[in-house]
Amino acid sequence: MSISTTVSDSGKKVTISVSGKFDFQLYDDFRSAYTETQGSGVAYEVNLAGTDYLDSSALGMLLLLREHAGGDSSKIEITQISDDVRKVLEVANFGKLFSI
Repeated sequence: MSISTTVSDSGKKVTISVSGKFDFQLYDDFRSAYTETQGSGVAYEVNLAGTDYLDSSALGMLLLLREHAGGDSSKIEITQISDDVRKVLEVANFGKLFSI
């Protein structure tokens, strides 16, 4: 399990890629992936192409990212979601908070 971050040259788009299990063990790494970015006004992409599992702590981490990015005015897209992960996000109604 790992997290990698790519920031555009302009600093206006941040892509966070998560692979493996997205759970509490990744808390520090996930938080570090965005805390030094501007936050409000930045578009974030959370790429879950390599993620086969996420739990409630991962949902909480996504909510913390949303808060950092400006709350209701945030621009966060969750991409390349497996069917199993999509089910968890749908049950949690994350489609109302994030672009999925």
